[in-house]
Amino acid sequence: MVNSNNPPLVVDLDGTLLRSDILIESGFAFFRQQPFRALAPLAWLAGGKANLKARLAAEVSLDAATLPYDSSVVDFLEQEKANGRTLVLATASHQRYAEEISAHLGLFDRVLATNGDMNLSARTKRDVLIREYGERGFDYLGNSSDDLVVWAAARKAFLANPEFGIEAKATRLGNVAQVIRSARSPWRTWMKQLRLHQWMKNMLVFVPLLASHKITQPDLLANGFLAFIFFGLCASSVYLLNDLLDLEDDRQHPTKRNRPLASGAAPIKVALLLCPLLLLAAFGGSAMLLPWKFTLALAAYYALTLAYSLVLKRVMTVDVIALAMLYTVRIVAGTFAFDVQLTFWMLAFSMFLFLSLALVKRYAELRESHSKGKTELIRGRGYHPGDLAMISSLGAASGYLAVMVLALYIQDQTTLALYRHPQVIWLACPLLLYWITRTWMIAHRGWMNDDPVVFAMKDRNSLLLGALFAAVFWFAT
Repeated sequence: MVNSNNPPLVVDLDGTLLRSDILIESGFAFFRQQPFRALAPLAWLAGGKANLKARLAAEVSLDAATLPYDSSVVDFLEQEKANGRTLVLATASHQRYAEEISAHLGLFDRVLATNGDMNLSARTKRDVLIREYGERGFDYLGNSSDDLVVWAAARKAFLANPEFGIEAKATRLGNVAQVIRSARSPWRTWMKQLRLHQWMKNMLVFVPLLASHKITQPDLLANGFLAFIFFGLCASSVYLLNDLLDLEDDRQHPTKRNRPLASGAAPIKVALLLCPLLLLAAFGGSAMLLPWKFTLALAAYYALTLAYSLVLKRVMTVDVIALAMLYTVRIVAGTFAFDVQLTFWMLAFSMFLFLSLALVKRYAELRESHSKGKTELIRGRGYHPGDLAMISSLGAASGYLAVMVLALYIQDQTTLALYRHPQVIWLACPLLLYWITRTWMIAHRGWMNDDPVVFAMKDRNSLLLGALFAAVFWFAT
């Protein structure tokens, strides 16, 4: 019998207890695991949402221990439990996931959830709760528009980080007892999630403009600025998609688990909306304002990134070659944006240099696992920590090959015609040798905690060497 003075507290899962959405997470996990069956959920949805959730639950496992629980809500529930309150988890997510979450937290006395026949959401949830506990016979904790009808039937309404406009609508019901708010900084969160600092990589689109000695032409600089922006928008869309696909792996990683989507700081539904909008802005703007070849290069970048996220990054050697190509395609796109020639030397130099940097990135990840005594295959990668020595050898060799390409470039007939003092360019070779060697030594000592290109753009020594490198070519001109 329900105690009218202390009725059960019914708790919603998605967006309330959990700073994520199980349906979206399981959908992306299915897409990542079985990309060639990506359209299957649409067929399942034809049988209703309950059928879709049941089929996904049968196909996809989620680790309840690593899901992003809202600590403020968990603390509140623990206090209510200590006060003798009966706690009920009532969710539109599938029964399998709800039971696993309940078992992990050890807080709930009962679980009500979607099964193959019934999608426990909105009015259906309200009707089930009224049948079980009676009108006004329960309190309810939720966060979304679907919860409004449930709050209307509850004795007291509790809100946890309500969606935009929901708090005002819930207040009009007249039974709001408490609003739980978790400390969040949305602007900082989204700047981190969209990886705006990674936009620095897109400065590579200006390399062909510098190499062609046309940096002083305003119209080409304007094209370069647009190319930089459109690559940034496309890249941010890719980062969102990549993080949505990698939620499970990121939560197992010591640092990536703090990414906004993995930690639940960034709402997964907003990310799902932003991902196509950013992509549309990138390609729409590119198609209207830049040469069609640039748009084609941007499409190649997106396709390669998608292939990398879904498959290639888990394939040994192919992953680092793909990363090197992703860097190089920015330079190729730059030649199209400025309508300048893509030279053999530029292509060869960038492929060897960026392969070395891609191997630095992989080396840093493996070194961290090795330092923790791990020996098994790295989750989401095709390498063992024991591969460190081979990766460092390949990476250093690739970097030194880039220096050799630069040295051969100095003797090319085109170079002799382009520069007044081409012999001055020889000074760039020891500078590049020093930088590559230093970069690998930093990685070897465990100090490479960022993408190597981003690291170079923040590192004082790298910036100084970059300035000296540019000065050498300026004097040669």
